[in-house]
Amino acid sequence: MLYILLAIAFSVAVSVLLKLARRANVDIVQAVATNYIVAAAMAYGLLGATPQAAVAAKETYVPLLLLGVFLPAIFVMLARSVRSAGIVRTDVAQRLSLFFSLIAAFAFLGDVITERKGLGIALAFVAVLCVLWRRDRGQTDRAGWTAPLAVFVGFGVIDICFKMLAKAGAPFPSAMLASFLIAMVLCWIVVIGRAIARKSPLSPRSIGFGVLLGAANFANILFYIRGHIALPNDPSLVFASMNVGVMVLGALVGAIAFREKLTWLNWTGLAIAIAAIGIMTGA
Repeated sequence: MLYILLAIAFSVAVSVLLKLARRANVDIVQAVATNYIVAAAMAYGLLGATPQAAVAAKETYVPLLLLGVFLPAIFVMLARSVRSAGIVRTDVAQRLSLFFSLIAAFAFLGDVITERKGLGIALAFVAVLCVLWRRDRGQTDRAGWTAPLAVFVGFGVIDICFKMLAKAGAPFPSAMLASFLIAMVLCWIVVIGRAIARKSPLSPRSIGFGVLLGAANFANILFYIRGHIALPNDPSLVFASMNVGVMVLGALVGAIAFREKLTWLNWTGLAIAIAAIGIMTGA
């Protein structure tokens, strides 16, 4: 369980870094672009991943290109969500996005829905509505629910793409590295273009922040994978521990460290979210 605890800590650390990015005057696009250099290098060095296996079949081209676009786009949206809606709402939206991808699995990937899965999905959507609910007093508050909603859908799409790659026979480390490389290239095209246009010159602070972001982002993935390897007979335990742990720790960090204000309905939504994951995993 040490691996799972570390994965939880690094996952919440990513949200905390994104929360601090604005205060540190960080260009989030430059930081995200640097993040993918670090993540790709760590995937190659620590997992021995190579992209060849992921691009061997034509069936992988579309999901890989979608990942190359969605990964950096959702990272930028994640940063916006953390700023406007807070760590608690963003982490819950991110963790419950798996239920969005489950619906796609039933519709397009041949998965079979059961009563347990159906109840888990229904509770997940109730939880999302409860957690994201806030009184709309203007544009800032509208961003406070639209941004995490975009995170919810975006991470669901990313999960669907990885499922498509797995169905095509691409090993996860290979698929991850290939998607990181595509995202890295696309991000740096944008960064260099902005720098040439003198709209956003390269910032050493943003680059350094991106290194920290990439290390935390990859550490989250690495320890989560090692948790599954260490507990091969208990995948549901790993899954439930990770998702519930991130939501609970994110709630504590958001409420205590950043004084994020949540209503009783938001806290109820968090409890429903935990229940939904418990039902899905049989915990």
